[in-house]
Amino acid sequence: MTKPLAIIVDADACPVKPEIIKAARQFHAQVLMVASLDHRLTEEPGVTVVQVDRSDQSADLYIANHLAPGNILVTQDFGLATIGLAKRAYVLSNRGQEYTNGNIDFLLETRHEHAKQRRNGHYGKGPKPFTAEDRERFLHSLTKLLQSLQEN
Repeated sequence: MTKPLAIIVDADACPVKPEIIKAARQFHAQVLMVASLDHRLTEEPGVTVVQVDRSDQSADLYIANHLAPGNILVTQDFGLATIGLAKRAYVLSNRGQEYTNGNIDFLLETRHEHAKQRRNGHYGKGPKPFTAEDRERFLHSLTKLLQSLQEN
């Protein structure tokens, strides 16, 4: 018997929760949404919700401790993405970018450089607003990944 597909979501600031649930249902995958107590999430069939305390890293620690090889992790946190990759999970951003061992070092270095610039008083524009195209790109990336995993 094969293990069902599992999608683990860093759900605190995740704008694509409905898309994750939609794709999971299509591919009969289980969803685990992890969020702090500040974010009210509702359980529904196929979706388990875990609420953790408000501490800065509680959701990340819970996810890191429950992530297994072959799971799909959805996060925009590069540090958590790195842990996911180390645990041999597939990792997607909320905008549909796949984090890989080939790009995570560059992303971490870029984040570090931006933090140094902010400490020196140079502030950028911040992230671009989340768009309908981002939502579609995410759903496409997740669907493609689920399809690939289901075929193999």
